[in-house]
Amino acid sequence: MTALLGRALRLWVVCGVLVTPWVASHAGAMRFCDRHAELSAAQQDKLLRFAAVIKGELEQSGHSAAIVSRSGMDLSRFGQRYSHAGIGLLDNPNAPWSVRQLYYACDEGQSRIFDQGIAGFLMGTDNPGLGYVSVVFVPDAAGADLARHALDKPRALQLLSPNYSANAYPFDLRYQNCNQWVMELLASAWGAPDAELAQATRGNAQAWLKRQGYQPALMKVGNPALMALGSFIPFVHHDDHPPEDVSRWRYRVSMPASVEAFVRATVPGATHLEFCQNGRQVVVRRGWEPIADGCKAGAQDTVLALD
Repeated sequence: MTALLGRALRLWVVCGVLVTPWVASHAGAMRFCDRHAELSAAQQDKLLRFAAVIKGELEQSGHSAAIVSRSGMDLSRFGQRYSHAGIGLLDNPNAPWSVRQLYYACDEGQSRIFDQGIAGFLMGTDNPGLGYVSVVFVPDAAGADLARHALDKPRALQLLSPNYSANAYPFDLRYQNCNQWVMELLASAWGAPDAELAQATRGNAQAWLKRQGYQPALMKVGNPALMALGSFIPFVHHDDHPPEDVSRWRYRVSMPASVEAFVRATVPGATHLEFCQNGRQVVVRRGWEPIADGCKAGAQDTVLALD
């Protein structure tokens, strides 16, 4: 059961900035709580230096807004490197280039909007020895519109559902995950000329995304036992997904990769940077071709020593 539960979490905790599973030692009870791995001083130092590289690139970009994603739990089985996305904002009141994001407050059992500096954003990883960060810069008017709407806190909160589901279906109003909040904010910002989107409702945002042909990530579970384990996890739901998907053991979920694909297709001039660190070095890649697994640098990449 414990092994199956671990596999289930790798699928379902796609936005688990503060959520890590543990199995209680008494009565076989299962609970989930806010708990991070302890970081050594050396690990913290390397993550802080990694964050400084990323923030330096953000500050030199000349842009005001970016989609910023990080790796978290290992979702490679599902073809996903990144689990959690937010909006990096030059003029964020928390600090320049802090990330505005949705996170699930496990102790409160509901979603919150949270501003976090780049260093804090990186500390949410489950593997401090290997991490990836993806940045999509949004240029010109599209970037200005996104920054304005993301910094408009009442609008951002209007698009927030109190009912969190890690595997939320993107075209249903019952639940929401962190990446879906980003998608609905993009819709609010870029579909604002549509009269219906001036109201900044989730329904209007989802309708606009459908009209634009947004394609969420297809997560193939391939095992009915993993689907059944969802009943033990308070932030996983099935009732919002089309029955034909559930019957085929799959979900369609907003993930950083689907967010980035939409931005790349929708915004002319959008550019991409990817960063990784493996405890020994930082690799910086410009362009849309992903860095090789294991943080292996290519010929044109920038490499900075961490040792």
